[in-house]
Order: sequence, then C-alpha cells, then structure tokens
Amino acid sequence: MTTDAAPSSYRPLMTMKKTVLTFGLISGVMSSAMMLATLPLLDRIGFDRGAIIGYTAIVLSFLLVFFGIRSYREQAGGAITYGRAFTVGILITLISCVFYVITWEIIYFKVRPGFADEFSAYAIEKARASGATEEAIAARRRELAQFKVMYDKPLFNAAFTFVEPFPIGLLVTAISAAVLRKRNP
Repeated sequence: MTTDAAPSSYRPLMTMKKTVLTFGLISGVMSSAMMLATLPLLDRIGFDRGAIIGYTAIVLSFLLVFFGIRSYREQAGGAITYGRAFTVGILITLISCVFYVITWEIIYFKVRPGFADEFSAYAIEKARASGATEEAIAARRRELAQFKVMYDKPLFNAAFTFVEPFPIGLLVTAISAAVLRKRNP
C-alpha cells in the first residue's frame, strides 16, 4: 500500500526546506530589487549615501531571517533549539547572499561596466578634498588600480561581493536564533 504522506521523520526536514526556500527567495529578491532600485540614483546621491542605503537595504532584506526562523518554529509545534534556528537562518542568509552576488555581477559586468573607474575617481577626489598629499593620492590611485584588476575577475568579484552582506546575515541569524529559541513545555 502506498501513501502520499511522507514519513514523520521527513516532515521537519521538508518543512525546513520549504521555509528556507520561501524566506530565502523573498529575502534575495528584496535584496536584488533594492540594489537595482538604488542604482539609477547613485549619480545623484553619491557613493557615501549609496553605501548607507545599500547596507540599510541589506539589513532590511535580512529581517526575513527572523521571520523565517519564527515561521519554522511555529510549524514545528512552537519549539526550536538554537542550533536548528541557526541552521534555518544561515540557509536563508546564504540564499539571499547568492541573489545579492548574482545581481551585483550583472550590474558590474553588464549594466554599469565603468563602476570601478567611477568609484576610483570618487575616492581620489575625496582624498584630495580631505587634504591628502600628492604622494598619498598617488598611492591611493595605485591601490585602486590594483584592486580594479582583481575586481574585474568574476570569481574574485563574487567572493568579495559575498563578504558584504554575509556578516550582517550571520549576525542577524545568531541574534534571531537566540531570541526565537524555545524548548518544548
């Protein structure tokens, strides 16, 4: 006799998979959408404000980690260990980070391929405005040129880009797992 119902030992895993995918995809789409929405404004708001808006958008997209852990806890009968909560949260974070990286790769290499040169010009002007010496400006220019050579390599670019949102997601995951952990009564 066959049954469509999964064995009870698989239900928590299936629930976790569904929760992680649902909240990870929503978080990733939010992250990507906010990045794409800010891009046209970058020329008007500048790199400093763009960074503030960008990191705010990352934090907002990682709020889905909290809600994902909470949703999984409620579906699991109202109880969750720190380890299980952390696992759910970090998986949501990883999915969101992958969306972030893919979106940035498309922006950097296809939509705005001159971004590194724009940022270098901005950084040099900022150094000049802060009163840096010509030697310091020349050193900064060399540093930025070396970084651009590395950043133009897709794998380095992806790894470096992944490091932007991941620590925030890790922190949100750790805090959310601690706040939402709950033992069976």
